[in-house]
Amino acid sequence: MHVGDTGNDVVRLPGSGTPAGGQHELPPGTFGKARIGRGPEALPKRLSPGDVAVLDHLDLDRATASALVEAGVAGVVNVSPSISGRFPNVGPQILTDAGVALVDDVGESVLSAVKDGARVRLHDGGVHLCRRTGTRRGPAGQEVARGFAQTAETVAELLAEARMGMSAQLEAFAANTTEFMGRERAMLLDGIGVPTLATTMEGRHVLVVAPGTSAAETVAEVQRLRHVIRAQRPVLVGVGAGADALRAAGHTPAVLLGTSTELDPELARRAADVVVPADPDGHVAGRARMQDMGIEPRPFASTANPEDMALLLAHTHGAAVVVTVGFDATLAGFLDRGRSGRNASTFVARLRLGPALVDSSTAVALHRRRVPAGLIALLVVVAAVGVAAVAVALASGFDETLRVLLDQGVDAVLGAARALLR
Repeated sequence: MHVGDTGNDVVRLPGSGTPAGGQHELPPGTFGKARIGRGPEALPKRLSPGDVAVLDHLDLDRATASALVEAGVAGVVNVSPSISGRFPNVGPQILTDAGVALVDDVGESVLSAVKDGARVRLHDGGVHLCRRTGTRRGPAGQEVARGFAQTAETVAELLAEARMGMSAQLEAFAANTTEFMGRERAMLLDGIGVPTLATTMEGRHVLVVAPGTSAAETVAEVQRLRHVIRAQRPVLVGVGAGADALRAAGHTPAVLLGTSTELDPELARRAADVVVPADPDGHVAGRARMQDMGIEPRPFASTANPEDMALLLAHTHGAAVVVTVGFDATLAGFLDRGRSGRNASTFVARLRLGPALVDSSTAVALHRRRVPAGLIALLVVVAAVGVAAVAVALASGFDETLRVLLDQGVDAVLGAARALLR
């Protein structure tokens, strides 16, 4: 239940058993069941509408915020500052615009003070651990952490200040790019470390679907590509939750790429190849568990982002064209991903693929439907009838008959063409 922070306002809940009118006073704030997760990647999968997400995410990015809003959270508690001032990340703005309560920079103590599943109340920057009704402290609970309550106004002010940090971030981005290219030189130039695949990509179109900022938008974009998929029969690659988007759009990915916690076991067992990020020594987290489920992962040791690993995988295996869904390669996207040290891979991957890389919106705009086979067959039949009619008319000397038949034949062809091309 969400209750707006409006001074001393309270909400009266019927049926609490109090003598005066049978109501119990509920203090102001945002109430919900706490869901704890240090990293934002797997947390949205565990959330239900009305929950309070407790995470540690410096500079909350667009993708994480959108996933939290889609999950229907009532509030978010961030261990770290959601806007540090390094650059204008829009994640906090997405939360406040959606009416989600955001308590910021509360410190790591909240992770031990609040247990997963506990009921909490957020009010005026405080995180309160609620007790059952009727206990000494009552529903207001004990304050266990304190931070800063973000609003639309405070977020707007912080974003304006953060825009001043763009220059420093661009310099850091250039340095990270140079470092990444030196570290991954063998993989970028010679494909060393890129896993082999059972799936053939040589000379084929490849469609890579990443999670994107919104699951619903990613599914809709895949559905808009249905004519391209039908015409080109591309190799379908799902990155993390992008595999779920492919399934929701009615497709089964041939290649999955993601961690053991991101990938759905059912989809992984049906895929021809399951590629997982690995440590430099080849160690794969969760490999034994995946093998127990009948999944044999192929390790990919790289410091690149998973979606960029998928692009480099397709390029190394000879893909002719790589179409992407759920990618954000804009300058704002580079700075807003909350992991600036890894954004260099996005820039370098696009340089590596060059003209073979096509965004999904461009693929949809450029695609032209092939002439339907039915129309071709109809044209052949009409042409044959026309030839026969001309032959009969000439043999009989009926010029008027010839003119009528030709007019009717032309009208039939044009009408059929209009109907089939609608």
